[in-house]
Amino acid sequence: MPEEVKVAIKRIDPQGRITLPPSFRRKVKGGVVLLVELDEKLEVYPGGADLSKYFDSVEVDVKNFEDYHALRRELREVRGR
Repeated sequence: MPEEVKVAIKRIDPQGRITLPPSFRRKVKGGVVLLVELDEKLEVYPGGADLSKYFDSVEVDVKNFEDYHALRRELREVRGR
């Protein structure tokens, strides 16, 4: 069965906040959500969401995993930052 897609246009208040729909807030346990930023898109999941789909989802070809700073530098180069 396909998921139901709901679309809403929300205003961002001066503090950068938006209001989540009541139907979504009821699914949130403990007031915690997971935010995933993808380019110009922001995905919001209830805090108890299954994160396993994000594990092992990034493939990188780096030379040295032992030097943390070198690793970060290489990853930034791979990402184009």
